[in-house]
Amino acid sequence: MFAKAFRVKSNTAIKGSDRRKLRADVAATFPALSAEQLSELVSNKEELNVIKLYAHRGDAVTVYANSQNPVLFEMEKSLYPTVYALWSYPDLLPAFATWPPVLQKLAGGADLMLPGVVVPSCGLPQVQKGTLCAITLAGNRAPVAIGIATMSTAEMLAAGMKGRGLTVLHTYTDHLWGFGDKSSPPTIAPMVADPAEMRCTEEEGDEGQEHGNHLSADPSLVTDFGNLGLQEGDDCTELGKTNENGAAEMAEEENTEAPQEAEDSRTPQEQMDELLHQCFLHALKCKVKKSELPLLTSTFLRNHMFSCCIRSFVVPEMSSSVPAAQENRCSDGEQQYHPPEIVPLYGVTSKMAPLFLESGHKKGSLLFSSDVRNIIINYVKNNELVDETNKNFVKVNPILCDCLLDKAEQDEISKLKWDDLVSRCLERLQLSHQLTFFGHEPITRKGNIDPIDITIAQRSSNKKVTIIKNLEVYGLDPQAVANILQQRVQASATLGTLPGAKDRVQVQIQGNQINHLAKLLLEEYRIPRKYIQGLEKAPKLGRKK
Repeated sequence: MFAKAFRVKSNTAIKGSDRRKLRADVAATFPALSAEQLSELVSNKEELNVIKLYAHRGDAVTVYANSQNPVLFEMEKSLYPTVYALWSYPDLLPAFATWPPVLQKLAGGADLMLPGVVVPSCGLPQVQKGTLCAITLAGNRAPVAIGIATMSTAEMLAAGMKGRGLTVLHTYTDHLWGFGDKSSPPTIAPMVADPAEMRCTEEEGDEGQEHGNHLSADPSLVTDFGNLGLQEGDDCTELGKTNENGAAEMAEEENTEAPQEAEDSRTPQEQMDELLHQCFLHALKCKVKKSELPLLTSTFLRNHMFSCCIRSFVVPEMSSSVPAAQENRCSDGEQQYHPPEIVPLYGVTSKMAPLFLESGHKKGSLLFSSDVRNIIINYVKNNELVDETNKNFVKVNPILCDCLLDKAEQDEISKLKWDDLVSRCLERLQLSHQLTFFGHEPITRKGNIDPIDITIAQRSSNKKVTIIKNLEVYGLDPQAVANILQQRVQASATLGTLPGAKDRVQVQIQGNQINHLAKLLLEEYRIPRKYIQGLEKAPKLGRKK
């Protein structure tokens, strides 16, 4: 946001009434602040200026600064603390730690990627998508950046710590920081030292002090962070990388911390190799389903092996012997079809945007239905809208009224049931869907997914034909489907251009073949019935005499 220079529009002193309003907004945004801390942050005695500026992308930003430094900034009606403010209140936001060399990338405008996050032994902070978070450096609790979580903690772990973790808004050494006295972060010791970090620091010693500085290209980034050495960063920083060797490395880190219960003649490397081998065999034997094979190695590592890669892992005894892996091929040798995972998504519209501002989402943000429900629940609780006399109802405030009620209802409805509140919200969001094919990255598309459309058409001489459309949407090869049906029903099957769609074709087969088609799609391809349209047109089977 502030990686490049911004343009100042105005700089004026804040008035008394505006100061009181600001203090109230800060108290509502950061309820963890005590009354004393709130008075320090927005003081009545100290000069406080309001600065209106435009970031390099054109975003309008309001900055609140005391006599020395900017302490808060407001964007799209949301308040954010600066690093100067967080150095006084380091525990104001949930914090994710990264390695010092990453700071230079963040200051240059990059977002924090999950492979660069240091996972402490106590685990990551529990956050939801859209939560405002601080970013610290390993070994120092002083925040050096702030950002918004792009996913929940559970989703980060489920993704194998890959992908974008936080969208960075402001960093130490950016232009907003340069608007202040340009002081360096203080050294704030971790509340509980992480064993992995302690070990790295101890192993480096003087060698780290001699060579650590060469990892920071910018001298301005070299600050006192508790003498955290980086010479052996090849070992330490690997904790922040997630790759095919990540499971073995994480297991090795924990292994060196665990007390040895008995002497082992094997070297640590040999022990870790054996542990990794056991984890691999157990994951392949007990966690991978036959329907998932063949499987990408990266997917296997992320979804199945990470849960096994802990120091205390023991292969459980199995009651029956099954093959470690079975070939998942069709009789003709072709790869077996896997139905896509289809998840509905809901986009924030301009009319619904005010309702989602508190959660950090703006127009165009895509949310799962569970995220929408959680955001609504948190909004109601934070604004104390639960009806005191009947907790099954929610009081309608002006924002809920504008977003969820029709004009004819606005003068009549003052309360809504919880279910009605959530359903109205979902109805007014822009519907999209996420399509995930086996072994591929998810695809997001607007609107409802097109169902497989089956129709019966009448041809000359009163002959009927079955027409199947939209097979490509579900990853099915129309030619393969036509060949299978032709063999099974012993009828002619052809492919034709689908009117109005350049990249799709339709399958046409003689006769009403919906019963055979239903068995193929539902039982063999495992397409959910709700995504197939026209099954009700199947001919009724005669009774057996």
